[in-house]
Amino acid sequence: MSTDDKNRAVAAAILPLVGGAGNITSVAHCMTRLRLGLRDRSLVRDEELKALPAVMGVVEDDTYQIVLGPGTVARVTSEFEALVAEAPAAPAATPSADDLAAQGAAIRAARKARNQTPFKLFLRRIANVFVPLIPALIGCGIIAGLNGLLINLGWLPAVTPALAAIASGFMALIAVFVGFNTAKEFGGTPILGGAVAAIVVFPGVAKVDAFGQTLSPGQGGVLGALGAAVLAVYVEKWCRRWVPESLDVLVTPTLTVLVSGLVTIFGLMFVAGEVSNAIGEFADWLLVHAGAGAGFVLGGLFLPLVMLGLHQALIPIHTTLIEQQGHTVLLPVLAMAGAGQVGAAMAVYLRLPRNGSIRRTIKSALPAGFLGVGEPLIYGVSLPLGRPFVTACVGGAFGGGFVGLFSMLGTKVGSTAIGPSGWALFPLLDGDKGLGRTIAVYAGGLLTGYLAGFVATYFWGFGARLLEEFDVDTDTGPETVVAASAGTTPPPGPAPEPGPEPKPAKL
Repeated sequence: MSTDDKNRAVAAAILPLVGGAGNITSVAHCMTRLRLGLRDRSLVRDEELKALPAVMGVVEDDTYQIVLGPGTVARVTSEFEALVAEAPAAPAATPSADDLAAQGAAIRAARKARNQTPFKLFLRRIANVFVPLIPALIGCGIIAGLNGLLINLGWLPAVTPALAAIASGFMALIAVFVGFNTAKEFGGTPILGGAVAAIVVFPGVAKVDAFGQTLSPGQGGVLGALGAAVLAVYVEKWCRRWVPESLDVLVTPTLTVLVSGLVTIFGLMFVAGEVSNAIGEFADWLLVHAGAGAGFVLGGLFLPLVMLGLHQALIPIHTTLIEQQGHTVLLPVLAMAGAGQVGAAMAVYLRLPRNGSIRRTIKSALPAGFLGVGEPLIYGVSLPLGRPFVTACVGGAFGGGFVGLFSMLGTKVGSTAIGPSGWALFPLLDGDKGLGRTIAVYAGGLLTGYLAGFVATYFWGFGARLLEEFDVDTDTGPETVVAASAGTTPPPGPAPEPGPEPKPAKL
């Protein structure tokens, strides 16, 4: 079976299990998850969906999220969208289509009201602006790292200027893409958001004085572009309400760009520039003066942020640091959370030698875990078990503390792009003490996270009751863990062979 056929088969297997094409209101994806808007959540067959070999787990949030892993998710999403588009339209029925749409909207609104706070929703919207930019950030970051290596080695001097242009072109205009996505996310016309955000990077702003100083192209960066595009959306919506329809095509875009542009030049660029500078200075100060402690806290808290989906709200901060310094010093610290998760999973594997289903889940999810994709281990192993999730956070804390300690000692470790972590972050590493030392510190942090997560989980991750419940022979699937943690009875499997009674844990 070809790769395209395999991806289409995965999409075809998922579609009926989420209620069919008629139950889909939106389709999107991030780095690892297929995100679906659903009309009726009750039509989803969760257990059958989790049992699909390609599905690493599911996450229920403002959208229904199916974890497929990096690379795979983009290909499956395109096939899934094609299948939804190809599905025949549902025949008219009673109640009417309008009634069903209103019912679906009410259900979605009720779910969001129960599960979301205004602050979390705002953070998600901001994250949605930046998530589509991650592939370009990764590609350009790797090219920038390769170019730097070639320059240091003195190789291919005729090629390095071209590579520098390729790597830097996107970052030079990232404000335009941020403005475009912001207007789209907040309900405006995307091209108007991009037009206003383009002012931030236009060289001609160097001739403008604001707040007693001359502006510089790029001042305010992505934060200025974000604010400019949000303002443009509100100006545009105001114009749509008050401008006569006959004049709308001329007046609305003109006023939107003019008003938002003037406010951007004579206010937002200066303010956003000060905020951006403060972010960079604070990140540097934090790791230089409180590196070990700050790394310990950040590495320990990052897994809960991933679990809640709030980790993407950090993307604007990472992007700002990359714009200013060429790399983000926070990402390598936060990446240690994944190392703690991997170490914890290894300990669970050894502590539950008789539970075949959990051990199979760990074996299949560990390769993704080493590459920084933590959702399969989080939702398939540590979080359902409870205490191993906490000990995984402990591993991340020690790994983050290790990297932070070396920042205090003068060796900063940064990443030229955002998105990957784990071993996948090695090609993107950058620092102030040479590539060799940078790689060594990051690798040391990973090893510390693996070891601390393993030790904490092996010795303190299980009580006698947890061992008695889970260290039993089983031939069911990975869903056993989830079912048991939820207090439900897992599907029956073959009777276990007679064996010794499990011994209480010696903790």
